[in-house]
Amino acid sequence: MSENPNNAQYTENEIRSLDWKEHIRLRPGMYIGKLGDGKSPDDGIYVLIKEVIDNSIDEHVMGHGKRIDVKIDEKTVMIRDYGRGIPLGKVIDCVSKINTGGKYDSRAFQKSVGLNGVGTKAVNALSTYFKVESFREGKTKLAEFERGELTNDAKEADTTERNGTRITFEPDATVFKNYRFIQDFIREQVKNYTYLNSKLTIHYNGESFASRRGLLDLLESKVNPENALYPNVHLQAEDFEIAFTHTEAYGEEYYSFVNGQYTTQGGTHLQAFKEALVRTIRDFYGKNFDPSDIRSSITAAVSIRVVEPVFESQTKTKLGSTEMEPGGTTLKSAMLEFVKKYVDDHLHQNANVADALLKKILQNERERKDMAGVQKLAKDRAKRANLHNKKLRDCRVHFTDTKKDEHHETTLFITEGDSASGSITKSRNTSVQAVFSLRGKPLNCYGLKKKVVYENEEFNLLQHALNIEESLDDLRYNKIVIATDADVDGMHIRLLLMTFFLQFFPDLVRNGHLYILQTPLFRVRNKKETIYCYNEQERIEAIEKLGPKPEITRFKGLGEISPNEFAGFIGEDIRLEPVILKRDSEIEKLLKYYMGKNTPDRQEFIIDNLVVEKNDLDVAS
Repeated sequence: MSENPNNAQYTENEIRSLDWKEHIRLRPGMYIGKLGDGKSPDDGIYVLIKEVIDNSIDEHVMGHGKRIDVKIDEKTVMIRDYGRGIPLGKVIDCVSKINTGGKYDSRAFQKSVGLNGVGTKAVNALSTYFKVESFREGKTKLAEFERGELTNDAKEADTTERNGTRITFEPDATVFKNYRFIQDFIREQVKNYTYLNSKLTIHYNGESFASRRGLLDLLESKVNPENALYPNVHLQAEDFEIAFTHTEAYGEEYYSFVNGQYTTQGGTHLQAFKEALVRTIRDFYGKNFDPSDIRSSITAAVSIRVVEPVFESQTKTKLGSTEMEPGGTTLKSAMLEFVKKYVDDHLHQNANVADALLKKILQNERERKDMAGVQKLAKDRAKRANLHNKKLRDCRVHFTDTKKDEHHETTLFITEGDSASGSITKSRNTSVQAVFSLRGKPLNCYGLKKKVVYENEEFNLLQHALNIEESLDDLRYNKIVIATDADVDGMHIRLLLMTFFLQFFPDLVRNGHLYILQTPLFRVRNKKETIYCYNEQERIEAIEKLGPKPEITRFKGLGEISPNEFAGFIGEDIRLEPVILKRDSEIEKLLKYYMGKNTPDRQEFIIDNLVVEKNDLDVAS
């Protein structure tokens, strides 16, 4: 009989005090958010990199060091800055004692991002190998650690190296299971640092990144000038910088920064910008436009610098500060003052921009009113279709229920055909995995207006299942997984679904929600062992390993894989490839090539390759 928990002892012996590294390893999510395996840009291995680079950025902001070197191979990260170097007598303390650092005195680090003295310690505790080297005035100090435990406390020595700090680490594979670095995510991370620091150059794996025009460079990397409805607006003042334009694309696209930190979840500063922009535009034109009509199709970047920023978590992805400095002007009023003055002046001085913006706002207004009746009919149709019994095998917990829990993930598998959806349905985790079953090939929606989302039954029901009719903020699943057969028909369905998301909901792709499910093509087994192979090379290696005449099964479709087997492919070891929309890619050109009018060359390319073009839209490999 199990012991009654109510009878458990509660004495002095049950009270424990964890040391710094034990606490970080026991509760890593408190320090780096979700762990992940590297397939999402906010996974923990990228937060580790960010925490180290943040310290180097702070040195640069204080005027010390114009270069940072970043080298990353399959498992190891090296980051070298050319700042002042950690004071040699405090090298070990700065990477292994919580609440130890040089950023508590705001006179030294007025507008820093790393205020809590925690980041590098978390990297140390969560790495199987961690080395710190400081170079300072011809002397150097080195220390090495293993999972936070000091293994080598080297004596100070002479050096000819330039001043600065070099940190090398390897994430702990027992914490970050099956992890791998996706270079596109890191490259984007590096570029964002340079956009915010015009005198900084970052060398990353043989590439050099720098920006001299700040957020204007960032905006031009996101929006091709040919697609902008008016010349990019770029405005700056002390502590504020914004850049924005409108296109014909759907949705709103924002990039927000605080003290050089990319706040992927926005925060008070981004909300203040949105409100200030709406108020300024209304006042300029003298019309009470709906906020959605003003902001629809906008691409904007916003950067502010505040004293002692307050973030909602250690990962610093969302700003919580309401003041520009403790006890000072409210952030909201300061943003309004900046936007009101500079945007209003810009519109008065650039009639072409003012005219183009007004035209776009009025176009958005007409489309919104035209859609109102269609949306109502579509919602009624979705209810009549009894969605949750026929198309969607739902899970019990949803992304919107647990958004404050950075560890929580829910998945929607989109598949086609009764047999495939049946296999996934029977083998899934019903708590956090849902299945949406398509009926045949979906519509090619390239070049169509958003009304098609509501008028087409399949897309209407899919949109309803995702709960994105009103806003992407209400997304019910944070992983949307396209699960189709690895044949020509399956790849065609994959392309049609990707077109749907890129055409009407590109932010879902940009924000890392869309994935492709990788399932094995072969099963190779003998009496003792079974190996599942995802490509031809793995099949050859499996045959060599298992010896002569193993049994080889070629899976022709998802429906051929038994539910018992399928459970292993969508469990802990699931192979998901993120669909990465590179920030400087042009969705219109991409979709026109793949989904426009058929040409023999394009058809041949798709059939021969069965992958998406690496230069623009990447199913990461």
